[in-house]
Amino acid sequence: MRFLVLLAFAVIHPVAIAQKAATKVPTATDWAALGKLPDFTGAWEISRGGGGGRGAAGARGAALAGPALTPEYAARRDALRANAPEDKETANCLPAGMPAIMGQPYPMEFLLTPGKVTIVIEAYTQVRHIYTDGRPLPEDPDLRFHGTSIGHWAGDTLVVETIGFSPLTQLAPGVPHSGNMRIVERFRLTGPDTMSIETTITDPKALTAPYTTNINLARHRNWTIAEYICEENNRNFVDEKGKAGVILNNPGVIPQKKD
Repeated sequence: MRFLVLLAFAVIHPVAIAQKAATKVPTATDWAALGKLPDFTGAWEISRGGGGGRGAAGARGAALAGPALTPEYAARRDALRANAPEDKETANCLPAGMPAIMGQPYPMEFLLTPGKVTIVIEAYTQVRHIYTDGRPLPEDPDLRFHGTSIGHWAGDTLVVETIGFSPLTQLAPGVPHSGNMRIVERFRLTGPDTMSIETTITDPKALTAPYTTNINLARHRNWTIAEYICEENNRNFVDEKGKAGVILNNPGVIPQKKD
């Protein structure tokens, strides 16, 4: 009976089984090799001074221009914006997902271990895994808010390729993406406590050209990531017509329809 249960689990969750099998126990040599990599560890936030962050010259130009959309996806963008609810999904604790999570004004902590870079993002208590153990991108990835990220080191730069995004995520604010969206990020230290992230999005169905943005991060070595429980005392709701409301009493309970 136990064998049948395990077999059923393997059929229903083949990706989980494959990923578990691909993970090896790190050796002392693996741990020692981390000391030769750039030091990304610590808490970081988007830089607001010195021309950094999304206010940097290159990022500002790209942000103002926006992604170059195909006619089909320009129409989808317009329809999405015209029918957008009063409140965004994030107001009801649904995270923005990739690529937006990397540009949110909340700290993020980088953790390096053999074969993986883990990014703990304070907003919505999100955890992103970047696998650097040599595994390939999945041929048929699960669709996730963060996608599936595979990285490798090119000198002092961490190059990350991500695919497989939930249809609830967006290519850019108010811009939908197709199932072919692919994101390539380049993480590089630009100083003892500064980092740049260049992000290039390609999507042949949605974009007529790759869309590239840049952000700069500043490290705060004395910071720790705070707890972020979005549902705590959450009084927002959206009814069946997409209209947002606020519960003034008994938070956490959506008002029942009256007969």
